[in-house]
Amino acid sequence: MQQRMRAIAVALAMAAGALALANPAAAKAAPDAVKLRVDPGRITVGDSPVKATFTFYTRNAEKAEIQIKAPGIGAPTSLKLKRSTEGRLTKWTATEEFDSTSRAGRWNVLAIAHADGAEDSTRRSFEVVHVKNTRITGFDARPESRVEKGDRITVSGRLQIADGDDWDGYRGRTVTITFRDRGTDAYRHVKKVRTGKGGWFKARVRADESGWWRAEYDGDRRARGSVSDTDYVRVQKRTRYSRIVGFDASPEPVAKGKRLTFRGTLQVGDRRDWDAHRGQRVDILFKADGSKRWERVAADRTDRRGRFHARAEAETSGWFKAVYDGRRGVRGADSRGDHVKVVQPKADTRIVGFDAYREPAKRGGHLHFKGRLQVKENGSWEGLKADVKLYFKARGSDEYRPVKTVRTSGSGWFRTAHKVWRSGHWKVVYGGDRDTERSESARDYVHVRR
Repeated sequence: MQQRMRAIAVALAMAAGALALANPAAAKAAPDAVKLRVDPGRITVGDSPVKATFTFYTRNAEKAEIQIKAPGIGAPTSLKLKRSTEGRLTKWTATEEFDSTSRAGRWNVLAIAHADGAEDSTRRSFEVVHVKNTRITGFDARPESRVEKGDRITVSGRLQIADGDDWDGYRGRTVTITFRDRGTDAYRHVKKVRTGKGGWFKARVRADESGWWRAEYDGDRRARGSVSDTDYVRVQKRTRYSRIVGFDASPEPVAKGKRLTFRGTLQVGDRRDWDAHRGQRVDILFKADGSKRWERVAADRTDRRGRFHARAEAETSGWFKAVYDGRRGVRGADSRGDHVKVVQPKADTRIVGFDAYREPAKRGGHLHFKGRLQVKENGSWEGLKADVKLYFKARGSDEYRPVKTVRTSGSGWFRTAHKVWRSGHWKVVYGGDRDTERSESARDYVHVRR
């Protein structure tokens, strides 16, 4: 039985060998589509054409083909291939140019390997993107002068994208604000800002050095990058500030011709910390009521604590203020205004001829007093009718005490008497009123004996 089976197997093997000799194609290996590459995989098309390379590797293939198909409806396009060998593989390459007329979107690639009626294929895809030009217009950095170190400036401009022959605002894009120091060649990034409606953008940035500012857009999938014109900003050394605090003009009101006193303190700082500003001249200015002109009436230099003290004669009602002109690196300052009312001066008064008599006085007896109150009018002294007070200070005491009030006559004379008990000083005082000044007599010592 076993010998019979061996005979059958040998017969089958011989028959197969005979069949293979009769059909040589059946003995060859099938074609193999090994690998397909597209370079670049994303084709960005702008003003100039872009060349893409298609590379197809096969094994056991007698011929090959590569077909590309644009997005949407349309027939595929067969590419012209160039054949070469890389090791045990066959390399097929083709190139194709894409320009602004090429349809944007995802393209499909079909690569087929052929050999004696058999075939193998592979597929890939790539993207064609149309990129438009952009521009940044109206770039501006403000202010361009009188900028102090550390100040904030405003930079602004507009990002636009080409649309045929027109330009549209490019909204929602990121623009980078860059800066180049004077004396350097490189721009450094300072701040990023997003464009708004119409492509406009604006940002606040800190200015520490003089130099050139500009805006840069890096581009995206559909638009090229662009750079604005530059704008130069000059930055100067930071100026310190000054202020005048506690300014006061006194007394208020003041009689015409009397002296006014002005006081205040000059300080210097950076608006957060303030120090005394010593050795600086401060002017006192005056503007009369109803006038628009300020004029200098006094001046003083500040002491080590920044204080100043000046005096001037009062002539008419108006406003006073203190002014510091500043110096290099320090800005000047004005104080708040202080209004002073100037009134007509009170008339001078005096008490003449005061006498306490008779002396020595007897304890418990009456002492007599006389004198005259006068007021100065039109350069001459006239008698004044008013109340005067008699004062007494006992020997050994430090205080005068009021004793009685006496009314003067129309010519200013007064006479009175008072019982006395102790030795001491006597005097008469006129207290003054709205129109006249206060005055007092000379003192008169009276000895009282027991």
